[in-house]
Amino acid sequence: MEPEDRYKITSNEFADLILDGYDEINSLINNPDYTINVIDGKYAVAYIPVSEMTADSVQKFGYASIPKIFALLSTVNQVTQDIIKFNQEPDFNLKGYGVLIGIVDTGIDYTNPVFRNADGTTRIVSIWDQTIDNRDNYPEGLYYGTEYTQKQINDALKTSEPYTYVPSTDTIGHGTMLAGVAAGTPVPEYEFSGTAPDAEIAIVKLKPAKPYLREFLRIPEGRICYQENDIMLGVKYLLDVARRLNRPIAICLGLGTNQGAHEGQCILCQYFNDISQLVGNSVIIAAGNEANRGHHFYGELVPSEGQGMVELNVAENETGFSMEYWGFAPSIVTMDIYAPDNTFVTRIPEHLREEETIEAVYNNTTIIINNKFSETRTDDQFIFIRFQNPQSGIWRFYITGQSDLVTKYHIWLPIYNYILDGTFFEDSNSDTTLSMPANTDNVTAVTAYYPDDQSIFYYSSRGFTKNNAPKPDITAPGVNITAPFIGNMFIQATGTSIAAAHTSGVAAMLLEWGIVRGNMPLMNNLTLKKMLLAGAYRFPDLSYPNQKWGFGILDIQSTLNMFSPKFR
Repeated sequence: MEPEDRYKITSNEFADLILDGYDEINSLINNPDYTINVIDGKYAVAYIPVSEMTADSVQKFGYASIPKIFALLSTVNQVTQDIIKFNQEPDFNLKGYGVLIGIVDTGIDYTNPVFRNADGTTRIVSIWDQTIDNRDNYPEGLYYGTEYTQKQINDALKTSEPYTYVPSTDTIGHGTMLAGVAAGTPVPEYEFSGTAPDAEIAIVKLKPAKPYLREFLRIPEGRICYQENDIMLGVKYLLDVARRLNRPIAICLGLGTNQGAHEGQCILCQYFNDISQLVGNSVIIAAGNEANRGHHFYGELVPSEGQGMVELNVAENETGFSMEYWGFAPSIVTMDIYAPDNTFVTRIPEHLREEETIEAVYNNTTIIINNKFSETRTDDQFIFIRFQNPQSGIWRFYITGQSDLVTKYHIWLPIYNYILDGTFFEDSNSDTTLSMPANTDNVTAVTAYYPDDQSIFYYSSRGFTKNNAPKPDITAPGVNITAPFIGNMFIQATGTSIAAAHTSGVAAMLLEWGIVRGNMPLMNNLTLKKMLLAGAYRFPDLSYPNQKWGFGILDIQSTLNMFSPKFR
């Protein structure tokens, strides 16, 4: 990519494609209308004229190449003055010294005292703000946004108007919460401390998803959402910072999506799989908050039954949404769609050819359907259905298997906050609701519980993955957890991203012990995850791995005791 083409990254006149593999990159790199930004030798992003994103784009480019849309995975419960301290300090002296905690999210309130040392200087080593354009100060090889160094942040903090000099802000507060829970400086008057208060912090503030992609995926106006490729580039930036500073890094991702096969096969998933194996890297992912939402349906058809029915209740005032059917090869199905007044709308036929696009109109409702007999990354049948101005009421989908095999299938609606509460599957299933990329093999997927009564968070996404791999990995505190917020406030927050932030702090402790202190110099996320799972607390009356609890509740003291006397 040349610097003069970098405007395409943020321009709404260009669409984004994620490329995986030399052949895919090489096939597009010579197209004069396309600009390629290489992430590494395996992955790249192509910027193409937005006019090429048409109804059949799933067929033209492949579903995996179209960036997925990601949502925040925690919410603010209330502003609080009564701080309840959670026991975050086991009986040893590890606080993340010499380790980076990297967060890709909504940014950070860098002026907050919880991100400063005792002398008032910042603990943030750098911020990459993707939303602020600067032709000279973007990170090397990334070509957009602005990078702010630790020196620039410290210089700004010395002034009465720091945002004049470093204008990066967190207007939402989610990134500030995660950074504080993971690595906040102790605040004695509030009895608050982050899990790893001696760790340094690196931040990526994501730019919002482009309008064309929001429209393509039928994301309602006003919803906070981010693109898969910007997350990948954000993670690359964090790795570059860690390499430059010669630090191990614990990367925390508190975002997720319901898109994809839920098998850990997406391009972002594979990128995380790759970097999780590298020495010095830990990757902690929030499991999602999708249980008990009615957003997942699971069905099985035996040949003698012939046909199954899926009922989808669509709320009044729902403007549009997408849904995804994922089967299991070699089974294929036909699908007949009926409107709430029981009028037949369209059939998705059995086709052994590779793919097709169908457009159906019923009254004011438009339905665009992409049917792929064999989706490239999974080999399974994939049906992508997008509704525009859907009629409210119960839509019915009659699914018929086309072989003498048992036909198993999953259907997912968008993640919470991208559809109205009144849009849900009748007879829904709360299992297999892990948000992508928490279903990735090599990462540490964290679900949430309420430490006061040791109950699972009601909305914590559940395993296993679509291909029955044991996820989530571990459970951590994530209900009514005290966290710093924008405006120098403390709040109580709930969600699996809070649990992931806590676990990221614990990961920083183990990286300090293993790499900084030299006890396990080849530690990577696979090693670190095994240590956490081995030390987890398990209820005697449950079987493990568990679809709700993973391998148990995070217990850092138990993990350390298992490796004593090395920790003493």
